[in-house]
Amino acid sequence: MSQPVFTLRQGRTPLLISMPHIGTAIPEDQQHRYQPRALQSEDTDWHLGQLYGDLAEELGASLIQPHYSRYLIDLNRPPEDTPMYPGASNTELCPTRFFTGEPLYLEGQAPDEAEKLRRRQNYWLPYHRALNAELQRLKNLHGHVVLFDAHSIRSELPWLFEGRLPDLNLGTVEGKSCAPSITAALGQLLAGQSDYTQVVNGRFKGGFITRHYGQPAQGQHAVQLEMCQCCYMNEPAPFEYRPDLAAKVQPLLKQMFETLLAWKP
Repeated sequence: MSQPVFTLRQGRTPLLISMPHIGTAIPEDQQHRYQPRALQSEDTDWHLGQLYGDLAEELGASLIQPHYSRYLIDLNRPPEDTPMYPGASNTELCPTRFFTGEPLYLEGQAPDEAEKLRRRQNYWLPYHRALNAELQRLKNLHGHVVLFDAHSIRSELPWLFEGRLPDLNLGTVEGKSCAPSITAALGQLLAGQSDYTQVVNGRFKGGFITRHYGQPAQGQHAVQLEMCQCCYMNEPAPFEYRPDLAAKVQPLLKQMFETLLAWKP
């Protein structure tokens, strides 16, 4: 591997921000497998490090960020590769299609079971070990911990969902991944503003990270935010960051984090 699997910045408060889909790198020894288009990593959760990074530092949150693309392995999918949303189009642990539905790999080049296992061991497992260790460190320090799983997506992707997504899609696995008062407080905050459309536990209820690490009975709470990329960037390639748009949504994101930090068991 030419670069670390992830970077972790340890914070001082009981909040950990995970961004499992911001990586763009595809290892050189795997690039020959992919359609040339795939090397642009178009389905990345672009610029979330820039959008959230200063807020995380200001509020003392921990931050974990992978370097490798979801096209190599999806860190927000279960290791056994079971579908997250039965009955809907799903991306896999080692995705084989773009979000537009076309094949990601050249014919005959999709990873076999041995390659999938290698990727789980080399990329998926180190990220999750570090994520879990940081959750335990923060919980030991503070008595509880909140995991905020940050995502972004194009607002319209017919292969994955019908119509246009709400701007802000909060997922708490139907309230199972965190204390009910956390879902209620964040839902009230989102409903109380009019700049962005929003929904709680709509199409995106939370992926593997939210579902697996959200264990409220053990003092470990998790929420996912799937944000439409038009809230802070240009959705078409070359996917430019828009500081003017970001500056508008960041105060609301800060309020969400402050709500989580103010919450007590």
